[in-house]
Amino acid sequence: MALMLAIRWIQLVKLIGILNPHNKPGRITIITRMGAENMKVKLPHLIRAVGRAGHIVTWVCGPMHGNAAEAPCGLKTRAFDAILAEVRAFLDVHEQEGSHRGGIHLEMTGQNVTESVGGSQTVTYDDLSSCYRTQCDPRLNGS
Repeated sequence: MALMLAIRWIQLVKLIGILNPHNKPGRITIITRMGAENMKVKLPHLIRAVGRAGHIVTWVCGPMHGNAAEAPCGLKTRAFDAILAEVRAFLDVHEQEGSHRGGIHLEMTGQNVTESVGGSQTVTYDDLSSCYRTQCDPRLNGS
């Protein structure tokens, strides 16, 4: 596992150097999508490797994709608590590493959809089909 992580760090650092050879700020955005537990384990190593190489990047958390699951009814969904846990892990890791958190990417709608479970409306698996409107990926609703 450690060897695989090292290879990925090396690949990331090399790729950033190729895509941004003059290290221009704002040119590279790294969107992490890995779930909360992986975020705690893997992200610190990535941040350190990129920092050691002197690369200027923008770090963004994309917690929606690392947390997709199939509900018992067969619909694709996401759990609000898992999304929130990944965002918190992202913020915590960056604070611990002394690095800058650039943003969070969420898939949301102002519509009162029931595509993701949990949240303030406490959408359950049984509620999903009542207003499941996505053609692609489950979104968070406005509340």
